[in-house]
Amino acid sequence: MIRNVRGGAALCGALLAAAAALVATAPEAEAQDFQVPVEYYRLDNGLRVVLSHDATAPIATVAVYYNIGFRIEPRDRTGFAHLFEHMMFQGSDNLGKMEFVRLVQSNGGVLNGSTRFDFTNYFEIVPAHTLEVMLWAEADRMRGLAITDVELKNQQDVVKNEVRVNVLNQPYGGFPWLDMPQYANENWYNSHNFYGELEDLDAATVEDVTAFFSQYYAPNNAALVVVGDFDDAQARIWIEQYFGDIPGTPAAETPDISEPRQEEAKRFQKTDDKATRPALAMSWHVPERNTDDYLAMGLLAQILTEGRDSRLYRSLVQENGFTGGVNGGINLLGNQFNINGPTLLTVSLFHDEETAADDILAVVDEIVTDLQANPVSEEELERARVKMRSSILSSVEAAFGFGRADLLAAFALFDDDPARINGLLSAFDDITAETVLATAREYLRPTNRTVLEVVPDRPAT
Repeated sequence: MIRNVRGGAALCGALLAAAAALVATAPEAEAQDFQVPVEYYRLDNGLRVVLSHDATAPIATVAVYYNIGFRIEPRDRTGFAHLFEHMMFQGSDNLGKMEFVRLVQSNGGVLNGSTRFDFTNYFEIVPAHTLEVMLWAEADRMRGLAITDVELKNQQDVVKNEVRVNVLNQPYGGFPWLDMPQYANENWYNSHNFYGELEDLDAATVEDVTAFFSQYYAPNNAALVVVGDFDDAQARIWIEQYFGDIPGTPAAETPDISEPRQEEAKRFQKTDDKATRPALAMSWHVPERNTDDYLAMGLLAQILTEGRDSRLYRSLVQENGFTGGVNGGINLLGNQFNINGPTLLTVSLFHDEETAADDILAVVDEIVTDLQANPVSEEELERARVKMRSSILSSVEAAFGFGRADLLAAFALFDDDPARINGLLSAFDDITAETVLATAREYLRPTNRTVLEVVPDRPAT
């Protein structure tokens, strides 16, 4: 779940204009000399720190990523990862309720937080000269979050209301990001209700929440990333000053989130009394992260779903008129790099009631069968690489430094190697048509697919 962007007082116009120039830079031109500055080290308490200097605009992005997300929350704490996304704005040792938000906004910045499958993150984008106070504020809530009965009860109600608004009372609520993992996966960690059961949220006590904070919001379970225009030596001093004496905690036991090999096709229907037309999603389990096959699967996702020249768009939209658009990709809550375990390649679409789901699936089968029978041409493979390069470069430059911070934090948390960001483009260049073919044969096989139909169930009028 991604929160709405907080920040009534946006960055001043001059900063926005300068930063927007970054986004407008042509990805193809940048690809030739893509190199992100990366300075990586750890504090004695285990906090991972990544500094990435960029003097293009006088802004700084501060991002703190905690290694606790939807799927790795403990079995008896469903919804806690998301609950903390809210609790972290309710006050800390030296900042009262919502004062963190006001501090950022009064300095002309914006901020946000989100919960993903494997992490919860918080970030601020501010004028560079306010970096010190932002580091102090982030350290203050890492050191001591205000957890009281009143605030817990308040945020329990806020979260439950969010679930009702975004899922229970929303047409297609949770489709497909919340639904599909529950149908496609077998391991509880990958398949439980990531928003949390309402009764679990109601049962949470201050003691439960305090223990969760102590366990998962410790510095040794986090990565701090600073991107922007700052003095590296001074930033190191401030980070040591404000974060250095926050105590670490014994690491939590790492849950087994592995998925068994799917050996049979799955197909489900879900009725929706608020849906206005049918929807269809299909997912395939993907290869292990950081392997050549995983990269090849990323290229297959580009070939299948990305752009109007993608195979599924051309066939389902342009040739057959089954739908107006096709959505798809690896990791429904991010990209294929900021996830740390089993995930899915998912394709979803909406269609008219006159179109049978089986007719759509038959066309998908034809396309997939061709990918498994014949190597993609060098021309199509290069187009997929270009799309991937464009996607990576756009991500890195997105949101005034946050996109870069996001990748650096993910590689620090999951790989202990944020410099991986500089090898992404060449890694995809090395994937051959033969690897793509082998990956399609193994991972796009029918027995590795889960299909979910959303069927409108409107009451008769």
